[in-house]
Amino acid sequence: MSEEIKVNETVTEDSKEVVSRNFIEMIIDKDIAEGKCKKVVTRFPPEPNGYLHIGHAKAILLNYGLAKQYGGQFNLRFDDTNPTKEKTEFVNSIKEDVEWLGADFGDNLFYASDYFDMMYECAIKLIKKGKAFVCDLTAEQIREYRGTLTEPGKNSPYRDRSIEENLKLFEDMRDGKFEDGTKVLRAKIDMASPNINMRDPVIYRVARMTHHNTGDKWCIYPMYDFAHPIEDACEGITHSICTLEFEDHRPLYDWVVNECEFENKPQQIEFAKMYLTNVVTGKRYIKRLVEENIVDGWDDPRLVSISALRRRGFTPESLHKFIELCGVSKSNSSVDYAMLEYCIREDLKLKAPRVMAITDPIKLIITNYPEGLTEMLEAPNNMENEEMGSREIPFSRELYIERDDFMIDPPKKYFRLFKGNEVRLMNAYFVTCTDYETDEEGNVTTVYATYDPATKSGSGFSERKVKGTIHWVNAPTAVKATLRLYENLVDEEKGVYNEDGSLNLNPNSIEVRENCYVEPSLAKANPMDKFQFVRQGFFCADSKDWSEEKPVFNRIVSLKSSYKPAK
Repeated sequence: MSEEIKVNETVTEDSKEVVSRNFIEMIIDKDIAEGKCKKVVTRFPPEPNGYLHIGHAKAILLNYGLAKQYGGQFNLRFDDTNPTKEKTEFVNSIKEDVEWLGADFGDNLFYASDYFDMMYECAIKLIKKGKAFVCDLTAEQIREYRGTLTEPGKNSPYRDRSIEENLKLFEDMRDGKFEDGTKVLRAKIDMASPNINMRDPVIYRVARMTHHNTGDKWCIYPMYDFAHPIEDACEGITHSICTLEFEDHRPLYDWVVNECEFENKPQQIEFAKMYLTNVVTGKRYIKRLVEENIVDGWDDPRLVSISALRRRGFTPESLHKFIELCGVSKSNSSVDYAMLEYCIREDLKLKAPRVMAITDPIKLIITNYPEGLTEMLEAPNNMENEEMGSREIPFSRELYIERDDFMIDPPKKYFRLFKGNEVRLMNAYFVTCTDYETDEEGNVTTVYATYDPATKSGSGFSERKVKGTIHWVNAPTAVKATLRLYENLVDEEKGVYNEDGSLNLNPNSIEVRENCYVEPSLAKANPMDKFQFVRQGFFCADSKDWSEEKPVFNRIVSLKSSYKPAK
């Protein structure tokens, strides 16, 4: 039986409400019941070497949610032990993402580099215990000596150096007396261990790198597998929750905690990563897209970095819902991107005002409407949420309508405008098409119609019905806008890379429509404001390129969904 989110159910006496517990909650419940844990402390420990993506959102919300659920503490800690790839830019972006998701870390912000002195002392302790040694083998030789999954490794010829010699050499490493890569400190465990991670792993290396937090104080840096358990122990982390690829590293994690003799011994628990279909999540892939200017930075709305999702218009609430639906499991699986789209639709359908926007305009002239007259019509802001009230929209003789809302030779069951047909203009009047004009290439440029003044929306007119309703904007007051329509950046089912090493890009991943028209009120929108454009989808005012003079909207998601939630 796979350990999905609903693996254990209890029923409360008062409400008879079924409470589902995932396997991590069951472990924590047991630890509390046995007195092993008095205060739950969790952490999210990103390496600041890129922007976070949606998979990290699951880890953030899982760790934060557990701390909140048990009245404990949630830490944000940067695992900044590799300064070659780390930048302050990434530190700032990660903090912004975590705060935006609502994972409140308060004053509990830490850096692995805060513990470099402690890590150094732990390394000294291991040397004095005969549990670590300085090794002169090259990285390639260390790999050769390590053995394979079926063959044990060989001891390093430097493994039996005396404690005194190791202490002196390690001190010289710290003092910069050796070149980068010439010496490492290794744990002395077991080169015959069936777990390759336990075969005398490297725990320190010489590396002259300027660190974003400690500057040039250090020229030796700890390896992740050594640093991470020490950080957890120093912070009093009770449950160190990580993804499944660290399961084979757990014995080393426990070895470091035990051999360094920490009183607070955190427990590592692994859960399955979240894989999303048809998107790029790997940092190295995204980095290449950014560096080759294929995308507009780490927050390009076609990506699924958290900053990209925010810029596109996704909400924290939609990501919370998505993570909740995905659940917590020990089995790797893929989630359809359509589920993420479902979550944002569900979140915005009662929040976002519904307005009219024309993406491919042709002009509609109502020939019997009084010239020079502009009247204000009332329109509901959201027909599914009456509490959002209504707004006034201008209406006059000249309007813009969608090009595909008119056809010269319509097929059967086409209920929009064609010569002789009557439709309703949304929130306005019935109009009947009388004529049209085309350009030299045969493209329709203008449609002519007459209106029936008795059919004003809200007037109670019921003498006849029409089958078609189309949306519009008032031409004299409409605001010209740019709309960006997105599709998947790549098709991961075919592979991110082609055989020649080039990226398998979707040439239609972005469509930019420059000559669109929106209601005049949208000129006063703010960056990140969200709207439902009638019949077009949900859109967000772009956070980078927006201006009153040139409004830019990103389509978050279309209105149609292929995802059906389980009942």
